[in-house]
Amino acid sequence: MDENTTDRQANEPHPTRRRALMLGAATASVVISIRPALAQTSASVLTCEIPVPDPGRAGMYVAADGSLVPNGTKDAFPGATKPFKAEDVRTALNGGTLPGTTYEQSRAYTAYIRRLQHGTAGFTCFASLQMPRG
Repeated sequence: MDENTTDRQANEPHPTRRRALMLGAATASVVISIRPALAQTSASVLTCEIPVPDPGRAGMYVAADGSLVPNGTKDAFPGATKPFKAEDVRTALNGGTLPGTTYEQSRAYTAYIRRLQHGTAGFTCFASLQMPRG
C-alpha cells in the first residue's frame, strides 16, 4: 500500500456499534410514526360519507343503472336525503342494503356510487373503500 491509500483508510468512517444502534433507533421511530398514520387513514375511511347524488346535481333522480335522470323520471328514485357512511356503502357493495332504502333503491344508489368519477363528491371515499386494508 502506498502512503495515500493508508491516509484515506484512516479517514474513512468505520461502522461502529454505536452508529448501528443510532440507525436502528432512527428506523424504529419511522416505523412507529407511520403506523398511527395508517391507522388514522383506516379510521377516516370508516367515517367518510358519500352523497347520492353529489350536491352539484341535487334534485336529480337515480335510475336503476345508477345514471342520473331528470326529477320525476318513471322507475327512478329521488336522491338520498343524507349522505351514506362508508361502512354502510361497503355493506351494500357486498350485497347488503343501504339504510333507509328499499332493495331496488339501494341497488340504484350503489350503481350510482360505482359510477362515481374523479372530481365528484364522494369519489375519494368510494376509492378508499376499494383499497385493501392491511
